[in-house]
Amino acid sequence: MLGCTEDVLGAVPYLLGFHPSDSIIAIGLIGGPPRSRLHLTVRWDLPLAACGPDQVVPLFRKEGVTHVFVAGYGPASLVTPAVDTVTALFRHGGFTVVDALRVEGDRYWSYECSRTECCPADGTPYGHRATAVAAEAVLQGLVALPDRETLERSLDPVEGLAREAVRRMTRRVTEEVRDRLAGCGDPEEFAAEFVADGVARVRAVLGACASGGRLDDEQAVRLGLDLAVIRVRDEAWTLVTDDTHDVHLKLWHDLTRRLEPRFVPPVASLLGMVAWRQGDSALAGVALTRALDIDPSYSMANLLMHALRHLVPPHVLRERMPGPEELDREMGSPRTTWLLPMITLLDGPGDSGLEAAAGSSAQLSSRLRRSL
Repeated sequence: MLGCTEDVLGAVPYLLGFHPSDSIIAIGLIGGPPRSRLHLTVRWDLPLAACGPDQVVPLFRKEGVTHVFVAGYGPASLVTPAVDTVTALFRHGGFTVVDALRVEGDRYWSYECSRTECCPADGTPYGHRATAVAAEAVLQGLVALPDRETLERSLDPVEGLAREAVRRMTRRVTEEVRDRLAGCGDPEEFAAEFVADGVARVRAVLGACASGGRLDDEQAVRLGLDLAVIRVRDEAWTLVTDDTHDVHLKLWHDLTRRLEPRFVPPVASLLGMVAWRQGDSALAGVALTRALDIDPSYSMANLLMHALRHLVPPHVLRERMPGPEELDREMGSPRTTWLLPMITLLDGPGDSGLEAAAGSSAQLSSRLRRSL
């Protein structure tokens, strides 16, 4: 429960995952003060795009929001017109606007109150109450980074010796898989074995991480290769539950930073999905952007980014996601074509010398297609 304005302002950085600037925030509440329950938080960059807030009104209505708290972060010239626009939209939509504020530094100004005894011209300080809320948020394991740029940098690839070690392991594992694939007698049997091993590895890795373990480089690279196969990736997707959020978040964040770029879209998409499920739309957006920067056509990242941009509540996709048994029924038995995305990863920077030993990924793909 959020009891007062200072409580809400103290919570905002932890709701977003970073301290906002040049932003406008709309917080959807169920019930009015002093016992409001926070339900949804939406942020827009300033200056406000012409059609930015329009979609949030039907979403808040559908989600049962009754009251709205609006806060703009930045100078008055930037914040005031945006707050006017957003509060007018909510009032026209039938919501009660609890308060509309401008926040700059450690002070806030209310657009709803003109009484100098409670809203002085030089702003109202809120540091003490915000600190109390922040302390509680930290105890709950929440983090507020200094700004969005810091959040983006938190997913930067590892460098130095760690990068070189992963690169060497990637060459070793991809060479091994290409040798196995080039020498297999029955591509269909190989596909079935590869998918079964990948599904088992996903479950084993999640179990190990739940016990506090961390993947070594070989485990990380093998899992990255497995996840290129959609059936294996979707196994990981179906295993996300409210009880396993933290395990998934830690695992996919780690692999997004550690794996070679061509392996990143599946793990970054899984990270985006888990963050979105938790209500961390900022991290979700950064992760999905990372995936799409590498592969603009990656379907899972595009699907989730579309949902994020159109403010689709996470439970909509969660309720439609089949379980592992349903996936098996819907997708059927593994087929050689399932491996084609994985095969495209077998050739990478510095791998040209392996082609003589195992054949290029294009040759392997052609062989698998002829086997159908």
